Amino acid sequence: MSYLRKRLYRKISITVLLILSLVVMAACSPEGTDERIVLADAGWDSLAFHNEVAALIIENGYGYSTYIEMGSTPITFAALRNGSIDVYMELWTDNIIEAYTEALEEGDIIEVSTNFDDNAQGLYVPTYVIEGDAERGIEPMAPGLRSVQDLPDYWEVFKDPEDSSKGRIYGAIPGWEVDEILQQKVKTHGLDENYNYFSPGSDTALGSSIIAAIERGEAWLGYYWEPTWIIGMYDMTLLEDIPYDEEKWNDGYATEMPAVDVTVAVHKDMPEKAPEIVAFLENYQTSSAVTSEALAYMQANDATTEEAAVWFLKEYEDLWTAWVPEEVAEAVKEAIQ
Repeated sequence: MSYLRKRLYRKISITVLLILSLVVMAACSPEGTDERIVLADAGWDSLAFHNEVAALIIENGYGYSTYIEMGSTPITFAALRNGSIDVYMELWTDNIIEAYTEALEEGDIIEVSTNFDDNAQGLYVPTYVIEGDAERGIEPMAPGLRSVQDLPDYWEVFKDPEDSSKGRIYGAIPGWEVDEILQQKVKTHGLDENYNYFSPGSDTALGSSIIAAIERGEAWLGYYWEPTWIIGMYDMTLLEDIPYDEEKWNDGYATEMPAVDVTVAVHKDMPEKAPEIVAFLENYQTSSAVTSEALAYMQANDATTEEAAVWFLKEYEDLWTAWVPEEVAEAVKEAIQ
């Protein structure tokens, strides 16, 4: 297919990344420009998807070659700061807030846009638990359930299979920061009187518990987040909570979890190296819902991130063509036919 590109991916050690990256970047580039744009891949699917969308546009619309640099978040962010990486398409700023703020203040990086800021996390239920599903013959199980504060009235709907005297809340993964937050949150809201907090052990186990419940049409209550392919594929409802307030949040996590600004950032030299790419990235903005839908497409079709990016460019043409000049849009559209 015409949109398929020859792109190098590598997983290398910290030493190689920090010492040899400049040598790698000196490699030759294809026709159209002598420059190559290096994007960060820290290992999660939504970032990989956005990398592919950006790379398709950069290569086919602007004539640059692209390179995906793989590594952990700390290593790839350090590489962005020192110029070994040019572009980071999905920076979860709150997760690295000290390093991110320092990099901005010292002028090492430039925040060019917010990719999405409608991400969410908290306690979810399958929507049929509240509304029912006539096509599947499922009656509403908790028709009045709207918020976390309503949960004490519905513990029997979510009965713990190992302890029938309480309901079960599927929690986050041990070792994740949010796991400690959720455990305290359950106590703050008094939910521990009616519910057991259950740790599933891994994100795979957590996701599997959701899918198994949905396939059986059973009730499920627990922690999840978006964007994810599960939220994109299945109809899930995030339970409301007290609106975020910093003071209340710092006192037992008594409010909803705040959304995180997920930004696009570039190395400080990018405006000089590739000003037209920076102009494109300044317009790059999607949403958690769109990202979840793309991840769900990957899951349902056993598709690669590149195939999902092509799907996105075809399905959301009105969105992305507003990011770039008309001639760039036409070149990209021709390339993905």
